[in-house]
Amino acid sequence: MKAASVLDYRELACQRLPRFLFDYIDGGSYAELTLRRNIQDLEQVALRQRVLRDVSNVELSTELFGQKVTMPVGLAPVGFSGMLARRGEVQAVRAAEAAGIPFCLSIMGVCSLEEVAAGASRPFWLQLYMIRDRVLLRDLIARARELGCSALIFTVDTPMGAARYRDIRAGLIGSSDLTSAVSRLWQAMRRPAWAWDVGIRGRPHGLGNVAPVLSGKAGLKDYFAWVGANLESGISWKDIDIIRSEWSGPLIIKGVLDVEDAREAAKLGADGLVVSNHGGRQLDGAPSTTKALPLIADAVGTDLTLLVDGGVRSGIDVMRMLALGAKGVLLGRAWAYALAAGGEQGVVHLLKLIETEMRVAMALAGLNRVGAIDRQVLADL
Repeated sequence: MKAASVLDYRELACQRLPRFLFDYIDGGSYAELTLRRNIQDLEQVALRQRVLRDVSNVELSTELFGQKVTMPVGLAPVGFSGMLARRGEVQAVRAAEAAGIPFCLSIMGVCSLEEVAAGASRPFWLQLYMIRDRVLLRDLIARARELGCSALIFTVDTPMGAARYRDIRAGLIGSSDLTSAVSRLWQAMRRPAWAWDVGIRGRPHGLGNVAPVLSGKAGLKDYFAWVGANLESGISWKDIDIIRSEWSGPLIIKGVLDVEDAREAAKLGADGLVVSNHGGRQLDGAPSTTKALPLIADAVGTDLTLLVDGGVRSGIDVMRMLALGAKGVLLGRAWAYALAAGGEQGVVHLLKLIETEMRVAMALAGLNRVGAIDRQVLADL
């Protein structure tokens, strides 16, 4: 099957991955209401179709945080992506470079900063949580600085993790470690191509960026225990000073849905925001990013560079988000599906699809440059 859309890649990922991994990237928290809202609300954004305009040269390139990009798109941080394909973070950063867009490494990636840097030919971004282990936090920032990372994304919407029922049902987490382990093994055996390429050839499977504090332990039980012990529920806006004291480059706050929070981030000197509800994986019932984005853009759009994620499945969706006020769009599940289905070349192909879809959508809307996309592009329903 040749993937012609993100949905095709989702189907291929479902066929290739063990269920516990597919459900991990595909699912949301609780009843998955916010996850569905992200998709449904974005689909309802109508665009004006314009005719008889010169669109012989449609230009997608722009600049994000001082970096020239071929289109206003980046690869969002996705934890465990090294389990979706062999050394998946390295494959993903190469795909992003081939497409001329940013890649952001998750602190919860399988591949370490050093491994990704060795596989990359230009700077990438790093995502961090505020963790209780401040020594590790400062060390990660120092390593990012030494390796030439060009921006830091600080995720703030996880003072504690929400329940994700699909992860429990699939055995990614559970009350019985033995039962969950047996379930995952059985699922892996039913996906022999993945078991050989990733499960065996893709070792080691530890979390490269936090491996030093796990003392050689690499099991899922160890990972979740560490996460539970280190997510900082006592975080407040003053803690941004900790990051700023260690990092002088672009600082992007990820996980903002509320106008007042956006204003606070602007006051404290952030360079950018990611309007995000964690892909519907945290507060179920929170608004979609489609609904939150224009309000935040009206409040702080001239003070901060706004990025957005959530529900984006096509180049048309990218254009919709730009029209609502974003300067750039981060792909999450979309590239995770493509990586699982086809590795680096899958992500390269996906990004080419996004680029083509966006170029056609702009032309049919009578636009020939990204900077011309604003709310005048939106049609009243």
